[in-house]
Amino acid sequence: MWSGDRDTLRGVFYSAWRHFREHAPLTGVETLVVEALLAHPEYQGLFADPPPTAPADPQATPEGNPFLHLGLHIAVAEQIATDRPPGVVSEWLRLQTLWGDAHRARHAMMECLEETLWEAQSRGIAPDDAAYLERLRAAPRGRPSK
Repeated sequence: MWSGDRDTLRGVFYSAWRHFREHAPLTGVETLVVEALLAHPEYQGLFADPPPTAPADPQATPEGNPFLHLGLHIAVAEQIATDRPPGVVSEWLRLQTLWGDAHRARHAMMECLEETLWEAQSRGIAPDDAAYLERLRAAPRGRPSK
């Protein structure tokens, strides 16, 4: 799925949703895309038909950037599946237990991941796993905003 070509990468989202709607078999990453889309019905219409040209700027949608949001969902799902970085599963279980809501727990994790990635990008360094885990451990004790 991961490609340096933005349009190719975004095409995976469109094809995954099309395959799901057509009851076609899904690849591993398509399954993750569909799971994220099922949790976000507000984005489903955006992926009903691929745009005739390059996708429009997703920042213009009222929901924000669906590619970024769904991509963070996928990243967190992969982290949970592999416990990478080590310790992420225990934080996932803690957050899920704390809120009793898997989706909201994922959103809290996504906020921590987004902050960690932004920090790394702004400094021109690799993401810091220890800083990410520390952010997860310090995640607010109340319900996340989304």
